[in-house]
Amino acid sequence: MERRYEQQLERMLAQAEVSPELTEGLMSRLENFVLPFTVALFEPEQRRHTVEYITGLLSKLAHKTSEGIAYLHDQDRQGLQKFIGLVAWEHSPLLLTLASQVGDDLGEPDGVLVFDPSAFAKKGTKSVGVARQWCGRHGKIENCQVGIYMAYVSRKDHALVNTRLYLPKEWTKDRARRKAAGVPKGIRFRTRHELALEMLDEPGPAHINVVEESGLP
Repeated sequence: MERRYEQQLERMLAQAEVSPELTEGLMSRLENFVLPFTVALFEPEQRRHTVEYITGLLSKLAHKTSEGIAYLHDQDRQGLQKFIGLVAWEHSPLLLTLASQVGDDLGEPDGVLVFDPSAFAKKGTKSVGVARQWCGRHGKIENCQVGIYMAYVSRKDHALVNTRLYLPKEWTKDRARRKAAGVPKGIRFRTRHELALEMLDEPGPAHINVVEESGLP
C-alpha cells in the first residue's frame, strides 16, 4: 500500500476510536435509532429482523452470518436468512428517512454534497458488480466492487445520505450472470457520473450545493 493511502488510513482509524463511555447502553440506543427506519417496512417480522440483524453486526460474534445472528437471538435461522436474501423490500424510504434526519441535524445554508467512489476488494466472480477495476483503497487495479457514495457536509459535521453500486458493462451484457446474482432486469449500464446525478435528483437534505470529487472517472 502506498504511503499516502497508509496516512489516510491512519487518520480514519484515529477518528474511529470509541471511548468505553460511548458504548454504555448501546443496544437500547441502537433500537431507538433503528425505529424510524423500520416504520417504512410493511411486515412486523421485517421490523423485528432489522433490529436483530443490526445488533448482530455489532455483537461479539466472530462470524457475523445471518445464521449466527439468528442463533444469537435464539431465533430460527430461516426467518433471518429469508429477510436478508429472499424477501423483497424497498430501500428508498429508508434512505429518505436518513437524508431527512441528516438535513434536520446538520443542515446549513452553505452545506454541500460530495460524491465519491469507494471500492471493496472481493474474491471470486459472483458478487454483484465484482470485476477487475480501479480499487482506490489499494491504489491499483484489483478484483473489487465499487460503490458511489453521496455525503452531506456542513460546518457541523458530515454523513453519508445515499449510495449506488456501480455495475460494469461486462455485467450488464451478461444475462445469465445477472440472473444468477439477482440483478433486476431493468438495471442498465450507467456511468459513475450518471449514478451521482440519479442520487442528486432524489429527495434529500435542503440547502445544498454540489461538490464533485475528482475520484469519479
